[in-house]
Amino acid sequence: MLAGRFGLDDPHTPWGIFIDMDHFRKLPTGVSLAALVLSAGLVVGFTSGCSSTTTESEDPPAATATQGTSEVVSADEFANVIAEPNVVILDVRSPEEFAEGHIEGAENIDINGPDFAGEVAKLDPNVTYAVYCRSGNRSAQAVSVMVDQGFTSLYDLGGGISSWESAGYPVV
Repeated sequence: MLAGRFGLDDPHTPWGIFIDMDHFRKLPTGVSLAALVLSAGLVVGFTSGCSSTTTESEDPPAATATQGTSEVVSADEFANVIAEPNVVILDVRSPEEFAEGHIEGAENIDINGPDFAGEVAKLDPNVTYAVYCRSGNRSAQAVSVMVDQGFTSLYDLGGGISSWESAGYPVV
């Protein structure tokens, strides 16, 4: 137990909180028990919220059917994802860029096309999608639209097809 009195009139106590319960009944006029409890709760919440310590064993929150998950991955991780069965590879570049070279098996829906959201709405939101563009900017936008539409499993190729080719992976 802490000794001494720390209270509203103590200049060394941040936020003016009583710690010594022997003096609890001697609260200054106008200070209620509710105010004291609220102040203590705010300090505890503030100090616990300031912690940046995390452990690698913590599991991320589980995705629900209405809240999608997305992850930006490296070219190597992307290659592992698209090697899995039933993963749809989605290229969100223009048809001209797609024709110049794309990842084998990719479908093309241009994010800058006239109805990207409508085209995406036709897709099965419960399938895993591996999404990419040239550099990662458009695919991030596409993934955001897809998450908003309830897609449940999305992988975004960080750095786009440029990072894919730099890592030595083929395009067709």
